[in-house]
Formats: sequence, structure tokens, C-alpha cells
Amino acid sequence: MPKRTRAGALIALTAAGLALGTALAAPANAATKAPGFLAAKDLPPHPSSSWTAGKVTAGLPEAVEVDRCLGMVLDDDRDSWYRDFRTDLDTSARQVSVESSSADVAKDRFSRLNQDIKSCAARTEKADPDLQVTFKDYGTLPVEEGAHVYGLHTETSWGASDIRLLAVGRDGSTVTVVDWGQMGGFQDAPVKAFKKTATTAVNKLH
Repeated sequence: MPKRTRAGALIALTAAGLALGTALAAPANAATKAPGFLAAKDLPPHPSSSWTAGKVTAGLPEAVEVDRCLGMVLDDDRDSWYRDFRTDLDTSARQVSVESSSADVAKDRFSRLNQDIKSCAARTEKADPDLQVTFKDYGTLPVEEGAHVYGLHTETSWGASDIRLLAVGRDGSTVTVVDWGQMGGFQDAPVKAFKKTATTAVNKLH
């Protein structure tokens, strides 16, 4: 496996990262109903390829469980679901939603996710000196109990470059994360369209 693919599995949900295995953590309560999810048409438009949506699946994909930005928080609850999205090229995305036992628990999870994403660049560089990660805070969104959008650009010592957009949102006891990635830099990130996607994701939860 090339170095770029190994790095992508940890920091960017690029096509290589999303191609990792999708081992599931079975939900503790299988009767819990999944929240609403994005559809393919809700993703930022791609200039040369349409989006394809996978099934809404219970559990967590392996790529999220090992993710330095998300894994420490999302991995501790088993009432979770995800949906993968892909294009025919290098752009891909994923939505993960977690249902908590109460709104207070979800509020804490939302806060911890935001903190982990903000510290992810520094922690990633410390763990892997071959990576240089630049962080951008794109601000909050006025939807339900709140949402926040971030960007992470990763460059490797061998020249690979990935851009990742992350949004964390909450509606009541449900927290959702929308994760978009492709090869490139901040100039290639559809921030305005992604903010619309993130708002739609939170509005669809219930």
C-alpha cells in the first residue's frame, strides 16, 4: 500500500480512506430507529461526476474508529449509523450519526467532537512527522442546536495533498458528522456548498 493511502486512512476521507474495510460495531439496541440522512443530491455538486449514495448502515466503519479527529468520541457509543457517498473520481464523503441517551449526553459529545477536530492537526503532526496539517475554522451554522464547519489540509513529505471538510451538528439527542474529502488544497474546497450540505444534514435528523 502506498504511503499516501496509509496517511489518508488516518487524516482524510479521500477515495483511498473510504475504501478501507467497513467492519461494524453492532448497535446495542437494534430496535433504535436510524435518524434521517443526507441523499446524494444534498452533497456539494462535483464539476464532472455525479454522487452515488450507499445504504444507511448500523454501526461505525473501521475508517472512523481509527480516525484521529473523530474516533475518540464516535467510538464510545453503539447506537450509531453511517452512509458513504462517492463520485467516479477522487472525491468522497461520509455522514455518521450517533443517538445518545439524552440531550445532555449529546451536547457533551458535540462539544468533545469540536475540541478533538480543533486539536487534530497538532496531534496528527506529532504522531507522524511526515505529515503537515493546516487547520481552518469556517464558523458556526444557525441550525437546530448548532453546527460547526472546519477544514483540514494535509501535505506529505513525498508530495501528496488532501483537503478535508468536516461539519459537526446536533439536534436534540442526536449528533451528526459530515466528512468530505478529495485530493487538493483549500482552494479546491467547496466551503459554501458544504455549509449548505451540513445545514441540510442537521435538519434531516428528525
